[in-house]
Amino acid sequence: MVESGLRSWVEVSRSRLAANFRAVRELVGPGVEVMPVVKADAYRHGAVEVSRVLEKEGARWLAVSSVEEGAALRQAGVQARILVMAGILPCERDALLEYRLTPAVHSLGEIAALEKLGARRGARIPYHLKVDTGLGRLGAREQISRIVEAVRAARCVDLEGLMTHFASAAFYDSGQTDEQIAAFEKIHEGLRQAGLPPRYRHLAATIPIAYGRREAWGNMVRPGHAIYGYVSPVRGPAPPRQLEVRPVLSWKATVLEIKRLPAGTPVGYGAIFRTRRPTRAAVLAVGYADGVPHRLSNRGSVIAAGRRVPILGAISMDLTTIDATDCPELRPGDAVTLIGEEGGVKLDAQQIARTAGTISYAVLCNISVRVRRVYV
Repeated sequence: MVESGLRSWVEVSRSRLAANFRAVRELVGPGVEVMPVVKADAYRHGAVEVSRVLEKEGARWLAVSSVEEGAALRQAGVQARILVMAGILPCERDALLEYRLTPAVHSLGEIAALEKLGARRGARIPYHLKVDTGLGRLGAREQISRIVEAVRAARCVDLEGLMTHFASAAFYDSGQTDEQIAAFEKIHEGLRQAGLPPRYRHLAATIPIAYGRREAWGNMVRPGHAIYGYVSPVRGPAPPRQLEVRPVLSWKATVLEIKRLPAGTPVGYGAIFRTRRPTRAAVLAVGYADGVPHRLSNRGSVIAAGRRVPILGAISMDLTTIDATDCPELRPGDAVTLIGEEGGVKLDAQQIARTAGTISYAVLCNISVRVRRVYV
């Protein structure tokens, strides 16, 4: 029997995390800076510990979503450069200086606002300008002449990087990525001709890295999913994948109770499942409040005693019931695996996402904060 002392927990492998970072770095080569994305609590792997591991491996840049996320890393002692990618609220601008954070600027008006901050504080502020080349989300859309004018007019802020984000990187049957690369390069060339070349150029997240789309790399890449061991599937005539990574996170839960149910017994809310045979049912200490997708009700599975077994009935807020009939050795207090490997059987976030009708990013990011993180 496994005595974990925990109801539900994830185990995060430091060695796999480090190996995934090294795999990306080796693929892109020494001329390309690797900036791992640790936003959303490092996709729920735990941003502080993940950042410490990556920094120890030589990561000089990290990317977060908000000032709050960047400040938390600084308070934990992380020293790497930190890019804040998803916008700066006016009330957060002073914190950029306090916590030595680098903003991604999404509008020319924000350059002027940072200029005022720099003048008031007597500081120089580096920034990365994000241009909207086709995603239609955050990013400047002005003509290159206006961009050049705004960059040149600033005296207290420095254009350190130029960046964009792809809308259809996984769709090799679409020409949108090539169009975005061309639009980006046009802006970059305009800045270069104006004598304002940015030190860093970055467009690519995991998929253009993994599939060797070198024209999208610039001299900096932003791997997120790959750092945690995943590369999403692509569509269309993609080249062979060049990056191999392994999932960093395993998710486990404790068996609370095992009970024998006769054939025909309803299980869970709404009685959406009735046993078809005498069933040995195990109740797990994990539910949708912990992040188990409710859409796995009556259709998902877990690994118990080295076997893949089905989820029975509706997943509850705190509990999930599985069919342990074929696992006679399973006992209360034992651990089962929701994500991970056990007895040669594997179940990863992409498999779960396909069953639940979602994406693997959501499976990982929805693991609740009440699920303990254990680093191994």
